[in-house]
Amino acid sequence: MKNSKHDHSENMFYVKAGMPADEILCDLGDLFKVFGDTTRIKILYALLESELCVCAIAELLSMTQSAISHQLKVLKDAKLVGNRREGKTIIYFLSDDHVRSMIGQGFEHLTEE
Repeated sequence: MKNSKHDHSENMFYVKAGMPADEILCDLGDLFKVFGDTTRIKILYALLESELCVCAIAELLSMTQSAISHQLKVLKDAKLVGNRREGKTIIYFLSDDHVRSMIGQGFEHLTEE
């Protein structure tokens, strides 16, 4: 049987040249792990709709404020959520349009025919 090996060297050259550093790819993997938790996805979706305080998110998701605060810290550490103080209340929001886009594209991918 004849060996029908293909020459992929040109494609491999371009892929290798454009491949980000391992550290960046590891960070990307870590970012996607943050999206792997249903509670965090629910929080992100809620914040997609409106800026909210911890107590509102806790009530909305029927969870304790402590549990929500823990998840918000994970989201904040991943730079997906930001916050600001209004008097004694801390208001949470999606950090930027990239987060909106990621959530939107995820929903679009799941609901496409």
